[in-house]
Amino acid sequence: MGSDSTPFVLRWGILGAGHISSVFIKDLLLDPKTRDVLDVAHKVVAIGSRDATKAREYADRTVPGDKDVKAYGSYEELVNDEAVDAVYIGTPHTHHYNCAALALRAKKHVLCEKPFTSNAAELRSLIAIAKENNVFLMEAMWTRFLPIAEDIKNVITEGSLGDIKVLHADLAGDFNLDAIPDTHRILDPKLGGGALLDLGPYPLVWAILALYEHKRNENTPPALISGTMLKTPRTGVDSSTVFTLNFDKIEAQAILSCSITIPSPNPALTIRFRSGNIVVPAPIYRPSTYTIQYFSKPGSGDIIREEKRNFKFEGGGWHFQADEVARCIRDGKLESGVWSLDKSLLQMDIFDEVRSQAGYAFPHGVEQVV
Repeated sequence: MGSDSTPFVLRWGILGAGHISSVFIKDLLLDPKTRDVLDVAHKVVAIGSRDATKAREYADRTVPGDKDVKAYGSYEELVNDEAVDAVYIGTPHTHHYNCAALALRAKKHVLCEKPFTSNAAELRSLIAIAKENNVFLMEAMWTRFLPIAEDIKNVITEGSLGDIKVLHADLAGDFNLDAIPDTHRILDPKLGGGALLDLGPYPLVWAILALYEHKRNENTPPALISGTMLKTPRTGVDSSTVFTLNFDKIEAQAILSCSITIPSPNPALTIRFRSGNIVVPAPIYRPSTYTIQYFSKPGSGDIIREEKRNFKFEGGGWHFQADEVARCIRDGKLESGVWSLDKSLLQMDIFDEVRSQAGYAFPHGVEQVV
C-alpha cells in the first residue's frame, strides 16, 4: 500500500513495441509530482515484442538509461514475468483480444488500448476471463481521465445550463488515402480498418460522459442507435461514418461523426443545453480549453456571457489513466469507477450495431469470438 510519503509503485509490462506504446511510456516516465500526484507512481520493467532484437532496441530507445528493463521476443515471456504487475496492450486492435486474454490468464492486470476489441462478444469474453482470474481490466480511454473532462462533467451535473438536449462531436483527419497502401491499418479490413473503430471512440466518449453518465439517465443505454457509413471502394472499410444515439430518459440526442478523408470542424464538440452551450475546439481527444456560453433566458440562443476555461499539464495526457489503474489495483478494485466495463461494452455494442446497419462485416477469422 502506498501513502503520501511512499507512493504505491505499479510495475508495467508493455506488450507491443509500436508508436502508441512509446507515447504511453513517455508519460509513465514523467515524475507524477508534475501533475500533483503523490500517492502512486509507475515503473516500466519489461517490453514484449515478437522480435527480441526489436524489443531490446525499443526498450533502449523508450526507457533510456534504465538497463534493468527486460526485453522479450514473445508476448508469453512478458506476461509470465513475475516482476510485471500490469500489462499495457498497444497492438493493432484486431489483436487486442488474444493479447489481453493471454495477459489475464497469466493473472496480470490489463490496460488495453481502444477500441477494446473487434466486437462486443470478444469483450464479454475478456470480462469473464478477468473475473475468473480475479484481475483488473480497463480500456485505455485516456480522454475520459483528462482534468478537462472531469470539469465539463461537473458543469453538466451542477445544472446552471439547464437540461441537456443535443451533443455534436466529431473526430476526423485526412489520412491521405491516395498515398498509402491498402495494407495500411486504416484501410485494411483484416486490421479492423476504417473510421469507426479507429476514431469513433473519441466522439462516443463525450456522449457517454455527458448523456449515459448523466445523473438522471441512471446508466440507461440509448433507446435507439442509427448509423450510416460511406465506404471506400478500395477496401470496403468506412471512410466516413455518422451515428446518432437517443437517450429517451433525459430526452437528449448525440450526433457523432468520424472520417479519414477530411479534418474535424472547429469547434469539434458542442454540447447544447436549454440555457447555454459548452463549446470545445478540436482535437476532442485532448482539448486544452473550452468555453461555456450562457443564454439570456432558456431557449433564446442569445449569448449574454462566455466563460473560457484552460487546462495545462506536463506530458501528453496518457498518465492520468495510468494513475487510475494504479489506484484501482492498490485498492483491490477489479474495474474503474470512472471508465467502467459497462461503458466499454456499451461502446462495442454501439459499434456492432452501426456496422450491422451499414453492412460492414470483418473478413473471416478477424473476430475471435462471435
